[in-house]
Amino acid sequence: MAAITAFTGPAPASWDSAPAPVDHRATQRAIAAAVQAGVPGITVQARDTHGVWRAASGVGNLETGAPRGKNDRFRVGSISDTFVATVLLQMEAEKRLSLDDSVERHLPGLVRGNGNDGREITVRQLLNHTSGLFDYLADKDYGETYLQGDGFLQHRYDSLTPEQRVKVALSHEPLFAPGARHSFSSTNDVLAALIVEKIAGRPYEDEVRDRIIGPLGLKATSYPGSSVRLPRPSSRGYSKLFPSQPDRVDDVTEVNGSQGWGSSDLISSASDLNRFYGALMRGNLLPPRQLKAMKTTVANPDFPGASYGLGIERFELGCGTVLWYHDGAMPGWLTLAATTEDGRHQLAFDYNADWGAETVLPLVNAEYCTAPAQ
Repeated sequence: MAAITAFTGPAPASWDSAPAPVDHRATQRAIAAAVQAGVPGITVQARDTHGVWRAASGVGNLETGAPRGKNDRFRVGSISDTFVATVLLQMEAEKRLSLDDSVERHLPGLVRGNGNDGREITVRQLLNHTSGLFDYLADKDYGETYLQGDGFLQHRYDSLTPEQRVKVALSHEPLFAPGARHSFSSTNDVLAALIVEKIAGRPYEDEVRDRIIGPLGLKATSYPGSSVRLPRPSSRGYSKLFPSQPDRVDDVTEVNGSQGWGSSDLISSASDLNRFYGALMRGNLLPPRQLKAMKTTVANPDFPGASYGLGIERFELGCGTVLWYHDGAMPGWLTLAATTEDGRHQLAFDYNADWGAETVLPLVNAEYCTAPAQ
């Protein structure tokens, strides 16, 4: 559930920016290289003005040897954030909230203690991760219980409430004063989803379904609730849960969906992610004012050159292509979805493992920074 490394690296040769067919052979080679480097399997889709390209490589099930599928569904991790941010911005357009509302206004009394104060944190600061709130996933006891080793294996089927996870975060002092800088925290995402529920008066999942999933026809996108299984077609997800046993690989496909409620529970496919991010950048989901707010960024000090908007991140590749993207990492999965600013070229892919992040950049560069086919 921690972010994948940002895009960095040398600048490839540039070329005329006029749309031209993408040479996906370079992307295919990057996929094969990632599998060769140890990623079990990868599913990928690219979409541009010339059509849709799908690929899959490697293994979807290490026990049976079944291949990774081109239409697999998977857990997208914190890519869920962009969906929630979009709903909140739609609500702002409907004048049901302001981005400058305090968290206290919508969730009275919830964010208090150890120097944390919801009266001083705004909705905007939740969405661009400048709240200063501690990331509950970074809590040592929480990690040992739900994310690592025997703790994960023993507690993967536990149900958790969002309030339980917020309480873990509030047992720590804030990292900095609200608005001081950016620091990604899944605590912000849980609170954002709780605000959606408070305003809507119903589950936040229903708001996402009615506002995004249904209108865009995202048939492979769903919320698991407290279910532990993935809908089919899907592959198995794998994790190296034991740092002291680096060669040990565990099947972590099954996990109670409530453990990621609001921050990493969404299940989707590469095709649906591309459809969503393309529609978002083309202005099909937000009015111009709200899309502009979403694309107003703050510097991300953890990844030089990257900046974070409201539920989405911006980065300019060495070849000059500007990408808006989000990534997601959680036990068993690494996922990334990116789109050009004009919404005409998307790329989404998923690793059914939580390692191999060093191969993400070559894959992205292969798609966006390889000379167009002649």
